[in-house]
Amino acid sequence: MSIDPFPFDSSSTVQRVYQTSLRLATTSGVARSHAVQAMARILKHHQDDVLEANTLDLEASREMAVPELILDWLKLTPERLQMTIDTLTRLGELSDPIGRVMTSAYQVAHSQTYCQLMPLGVIALVYEAFPSLGAIAAGLCLKTGNCLILKGGSESSHTNAMIVQSLQAAIDEAGLPEGCLELLPAEGTSIRDLVTQDQYINLVIPYGRPSLTQQVVRQATIPVLKSAMGNCYLYWSPSGHLDTARWMVLDSHQSEPDPVNAIEKVLIHQTQNRSALTLLWSSLIEKGFEVRGDAELVAEFPHLKLVEEAEWSQPYLAKIVAFKAVDSLDSAIGWINHHSSAHADCLVTESYRESRQFALGVNSASTYINASPRFSRNPKQRDAIFLGMSNQRGQRRGLIGLESLTTLKHIVQGNGEARG
Repeated sequence: MSIDPFPFDSSSTVQRVYQTSLRLATTSGVARSHAVQAMARILKHHQDDVLEANTLDLEASREMAVPELILDWLKLTPERLQMTIDTLTRLGELSDPIGRVMTSAYQVAHSQTYCQLMPLGVIALVYEAFPSLGAIAAGLCLKTGNCLILKGGSESSHTNAMIVQSLQAAIDEAGLPEGCLELLPAEGTSIRDLVTQDQYINLVIPYGRPSLTQQVVRQATIPVLKSAMGNCYLYWSPSGHLDTARWMVLDSHQSEPDPVNAIEKVLIHQTQNRSALTLLWSSLIEKGFEVRGDAELVAEFPHLKLVEEAEWSQPYLAKIVAFKAVDSLDSAIGWINHHSSAHADCLVTESYRESRQFALGVNSASTYINASPRFSRNPKQRDAIFLGMSNQRGQRRGLIGLESLTTLKHIVQGNGEARG
């Protein structure tokens, strides 16, 4: 993420978006759905322009020696762009979450008391690379009646501009208020200037490497919905099957383009069958992975690269898997709670007791037992489209979907009678 040292006064843009959010909140779900469907259609119409802009960004980024990881996130293939278009198309077909009525936790005498989902207002997405992410975020925000401000990195400036131009044309075509979606310039804008405008912005979502997320959390005066990527743990119990462990690790790295829930650390029991362990390593190496180990495993298998202590708490965001021996399930749970990213951790076991202990003991947003944690933004099951995974402790933890971008309003409808 390119950060310009000179602050840019974006307050006028933010204030304009805030005023638009007040009007957008009163629009019908049908109108907002039509706008999201128009986004998909117009983005499809301009896909050649988007891909051409992305080629310019890739060429410029290579000349600037941008890391390969960011280049991969930045690259828009026709398939990746089509996935975005398909996601917006399906998002436009989902039921409107705004106005959904739920039972209130309490009742007021002589009144009808209920809760209703409402838009947050203005949401900011601060992200590096991932140009398609801005389009998906825009769809999610419009669907939930929120306005969106995008702050992308300079590495994707041409692509982001072309995508936003297409999406804004769709918003205009659908008759929604101008200012529902704004893209701040990549150069000359300050992240701090954006994330401190708590009078007008209701939520900021950082997406990218941990350094970006930490910067936003450190500087923001606005509520932050932290996203997480990588450094997910798997505990392979002695009762767990090799084939299940192998499938879970390999499948978790198949998310495209960002392996959000990739298993990067595997804990094994000290008594784990060594032949099964070497078979797993061979399978990973055959698939292009690098395998690393703790001091105990390296002493027994010198060909493994020793894991540095800091690595246990850091995501690799690459095809690297580190292994560590522990003496019990309790030790595994304690290690995971201390070192993992706390958004998706896994267990391979044939023991029901172990599965319950793990599910209740691991303090992560989600746990997967004999199931792949592989992440998908458009999973095809139920009414669900996801932007990412949140690992923060508190509200809106876990999958970031439509309801994550809403708030509850309590409504008390009385009949004019005095309370007893």
